[in-house]
Amino acid sequence: MHHTPKSHVDSRRRPDPGVTWRSVLIGAALIPPNTFWIIDSVGQGYPTTVSLFFNVVFCVFALIALNFLVSRVSRRAALTQGELLTVYVMVSLASALAGHDLLRVLAPMIGHAFQFATPENEWAALFHRFVPDWLAVKDIDFLQEFYAGESTLYTRRNLTGWAMPTLAWTGFLFALTVVMLALNLLVRKQWTENEKLSYPIIQLPLEMTEGGGLRGVLASPLLWIGFAFAGSVDVLNGLNYLYPAVPSLGGKLYDLVPVFFMNKPWSAMDWMPLALFPFAVGMAFFIPLDLSFSSWFFYLFWKAERVIGDAMGLRNIPGFPYVDEQSLGAYIGLFMIAVVGSREHLKQICARLAGRGSARYEEGEPFRYRTMLVVLALAGAYLAVFSRAAGMSGWVIATFFVVYFAIAVAVTRMRAELGSPVHDLHFIGPDEMMPRIFGTRALGPRNLTMFAFYFFFNRAHRGHPMPHQLEGFKLAERSGVNYRRLFYAMLFAMLFGIVSTFWAYYHLSYQEGARAWFAQHPFDRLQSWLTAPRPPDIGASVAASAGLIQTIFLMAMRMKFVWWPFHPAGFAISSSWSMNVFWFSIFVSTAVKWVILRQGGLVLHRRAIPFFLGLILGEFVVGSVWSIIGCVVNRPMYRFLY
Repeated sequence: MHHTPKSHVDSRRRPDPGVTWRSVLIGAALIPPNTFWIIDSVGQGYPTTVSLFFNVVFCVFALIALNFLVSRVSRRAALTQGELLTVYVMVSLASALAGHDLLRVLAPMIGHAFQFATPENEWAALFHRFVPDWLAVKDIDFLQEFYAGESTLYTRRNLTGWAMPTLAWTGFLFALTVVMLALNLLVRKQWTENEKLSYPIIQLPLEMTEGGGLRGVLASPLLWIGFAFAGSVDVLNGLNYLYPAVPSLGGKLYDLVPVFFMNKPWSAMDWMPLALFPFAVGMAFFIPLDLSFSSWFFYLFWKAERVIGDAMGLRNIPGFPYVDEQSLGAYIGLFMIAVVGSREHLKQICARLAGRGSARYEEGEPFRYRTMLVVLALAGAYLAVFSRAAGMSGWVIATFFVVYFAIAVAVTRMRAELGSPVHDLHFIGPDEMMPRIFGTRALGPRNLTMFAFYFFFNRAHRGHPMPHQLEGFKLAERSGVNYRRLFYAMLFAMLFGIVSTFWAYYHLSYQEGARAWFAQHPFDRLQSWLTAPRPPDIGASVAASAGLIQTIFLMAMRMKFVWWPFHPAGFAISSSWSMNVFWFSIFVSTAVKWVILRQGGLVLHRRAIPFFLGLILGEFVVGSVWSIIGCVVNRPMYRFLY
């Protein structure tokens, strides 16, 4: 499974064109139904809450099945691996933007602050004057049909009423993702070719598309055994959801606290669900043992910290034990470690910018480093001008986006090196941390108002677009696809994905009534900041610093001692909400992988790989079918993702 990476230009094989007109057209055709699926999937599971999106895997699997039928008629007409992977990358990026932690949060916010302003919450008096007209829809009469439903988007009045804020936010999101794309192009060579990181997340799409999906792992009986097992579990659990008399095989979250830990101080754990998901066992099988061990170990560590704090009476301290702040510090630590590890590569880039160094160092890159930096500067300037026009201060803009992109780089590096299945960092981006460090008075109402609107891309980082971009370039490197063509396909997919998601949300809202989802939280938070200003939170700052120091310590120990079992990335991701759901699956996968390596070594490990790929594929395909059925009949169905 962990093949030796090949150079992008391999004379031993004919390059796969990959990004062809038909692959781009197929990707474009799949983007609208996928964004619609994500927006409409309330109660049907959330495709973008883990590192590998089940809706995208399902689409590629369906294409492979169709490809098989086409190949029986004409082998030359069948899609190649590169074409299938181009579709995969395009739909992944569009799905990330549509997902649970980006546009699915932003779209409901555009009119929410004005539709739900009341004399009791005082939103109108507190912050309405700080919201630019081009950023939100303020006309309450116009919003009535939108929230009531049983109407249509397709009138001149409705289309023009949404045009300005939709265009504004489309430009912002596109610039945000272009910055990510430029950053990825600057580190791609170092992480992919120099360090040869393993990119565990891409293993399933890479293996299942080999030979256009007509050969390779899909021909393995062991894969289909894993597929049948995981798929049967989901079929049974889906029937149990509809008909409770049918027995189930897990698929639910069983909270251990009310059963075993009701008394103090154990009750301080609050929530400790036990569940086993086949796909999570499969995904965890491909991450290094030290990370999988550290993930569930540090999850239990955070629970122990709460119990000990409660026993010592420290739970009365507001914010204790500052788990979120420690996690943010850990992510910043991972970013710093990534930068230090790439310092020689960054020196080479600086040398090329100064006209020194070897021009051969840029060979194989889609663009020169100077071009990438110009793109980065232009997209970053757009974000700064947008934020300044919206009322933010210069120093706040700089601090905010430096922290945000540091988190983005840390997530991307962690995915490329280790393949973490989850990376939430819920509710602790720069929009939350800056008020805690500086206090709300120092920031002022205009900055705080924009923090409310920027909540949508800082709420959590589960479906972050940046890792999918870099993984796309890795897939291109492995399949021989042209980098530059893929770059343009990514740009198109991101822009088209944003527009498609807005369309899906508006279309559904006028039919069924707008869904508020997460829009209430940022404006309630803003109301709290403005009515009761917060002083700087020293404890939060100390906790973030402690998380950073602990991460650097864990990395230093890992580099010094081969036997050191604790990975700093496990410390960072273990406090996330999703780890509550998946910790036990990761624990089981760790134990199984340890036994396999102990008893059969790498030979048995390689032989077992198709089975674990089958676990992922089986649950993703059958789970997708349940989700699609739910969307079609407009009622909740069994979901394997929370």
